[in-house]
Amino acid sequence: MNDNISGWNTWLTAFDDWTDVSISEVHGLMTGLMTACNAPDEATWAKVFEELSFASLPEAALTLLTEEAEDTVFQLKDKDDAYSYMPLIPDDEHDLYERVIALKQWANGFMTGFGITDCSLTSEENEMLSDLAKIGAIRLEDDEDFEGGEESYLYLYEFARMVPVSFATRKRKAVKDIALISGLAINAKTTKELQAEGKLPKPMPPVIDIMNQNNPS
Repeated sequence: MNDNISGWNTWLTAFDDWTDVSISEVHGLMTGLMTACNAPDEATWAKVFEELSFASLPEAALTLLTEEAEDTVFQLKDKDDAYSYMPLIPDDEHDLYERVIALKQWANGFMTGFGITDCSLTSEENEMLSDLAKIGAIRLEDDEDFEGGEESYLYLYEFARMVPVSFATRKRKAVKDIALISGLAINAKTTKELQAEGKLPKPMPPVIDIMNQNNPS
């Protein structure tokens, strides 16, 4: 599948001004989250990225992510369609090094995305995540050949591709209910903002500070 059909070029364009992590890692994160949750709206996606300490997504990227999440959930819910799921990786016209690094990034993104769903794991799923973590731990220098070459890469790619297919059988929940953002309204104010408005008491200074003020050195 070439870069136009896979969506690689579309993602590159949408995320052109956002460089916190690679598009493969974002796609993996989205997929991991969507194996256990229903697709959220743009405001909820923005909150997820905020809570993960990422920079705000450009409007085009946020829209694309929201649409892709909906498509991914729809695809993974269908037993037949699920098997056609593809991680967002550059096509085989790119150097093997670039594809291996993208797969590594996708794997790390998936583990982050699934990790924040707070879902329990079966022994089989735990084993799959352990193996996926090994892909995420691949280390390659710029001029280093990938051990096993194209054949090994294709084996790892196929394994990674089937992880979301296997994980997507559980009952889904709303993203707003995961611990990362549960209890936080999308427009919720920070503690400092509420304190400034007089709606929360200001915190007491630490005891050590009071002691230092009374007994300066």
